[in-house]
Amino acid sequence: MKLIRYGEAGKEKTGVYINDKLYDASAFGEDYNEQFFETNGLNRLADFIKQQDGQLKTVNENIRLGSPIARPSKIVCIGLNYADHAKETGATPPAEPVIFMKSTTALCGPFDDIMLPENSVKTDWEVELAVVIGKKARYVAEADAMEFVAGYCLHNDVSEREFQIERGGTWDKGKGCDTFAPLGPWLVTKDEVKDANALRLWLTVNGKKMQDGTTANFIFDIPFLISYVSRFMTLLPGDVISTGTPAGVGLGFNPPIYLNAGDVVELGIDGLGVSKQTVVPFHK
Repeated sequence: MKLIRYGEAGKEKTGVYINDKLYDASAFGEDYNEQFFETNGLNRLADFIKQQDGQLKTVNENIRLGSPIARPSKIVCIGLNYADHAKETGATPPAEPVIFMKSTTALCGPFDDIMLPENSVKTDWEVELAVVIGKKARYVAEADAMEFVAGYCLHNDVSEREFQIERGGTWDKGKGCDTFAPLGPWLVTKDEVKDANALRLWLTVNGKKMQDGTTANFIFDIPFLISYVSRFMTLLPGDVISTGTPAGVGLGFNPPIYLNAGDVVELGIDGLGVSKQTVVPFHK
């Protein structure tokens, strides 16, 4: 299945994407949140869709899409998980996964604008594969880790590099600004993705290809990441692990290239759809 949430920000309705069409599933009566995933929601939703075969109403294809999941308890990000990206930023490939958190208030829809933070001059892009957790995960064995996956999403890990690197302390400062986590267009359930460790992912800025990589180049693969992260924090249903970005970020160029108001960022991953964001100036 491919799950969507659509409509006005903060008031999204639930739906599904079937055969290139958007369908309303709000009669199912639940948002795609922690409780939904925790209570076997994906299977119950699949049964509901079968029962409603031919009766679901289509949704206007021009309607706003929100994040395909409701705000999770946390967005956990993995830094420097592609050797080529570590190299371009001058970092040593890590011996263990680098973990940082992205504020859940950064979450937005796949076609929403990216708003430059106040006084930002180094806002950057990062196409990433996001893993959505399907059930509570704590001290998970690597061999069992995929049992805890609900599905996958396309994620743009937007980053303000001055805040992240030059302002002292943790990376989180440059990662959690409003609109810095466009997610979607869909949540694709894991049964539709044959091998999440072998997906092409790409990103363009104003039509120019900046990133073009594959998850086959992960330093740490998805089962390892789930197992590893679950040893440092409990992952709850609906939580997101964003798995890192390949080479081609603005920081990696000489001189660096950063986003300006009016720029258009487009990105995609095989089987997970395409998203597009326009960069806009800061406003309160």
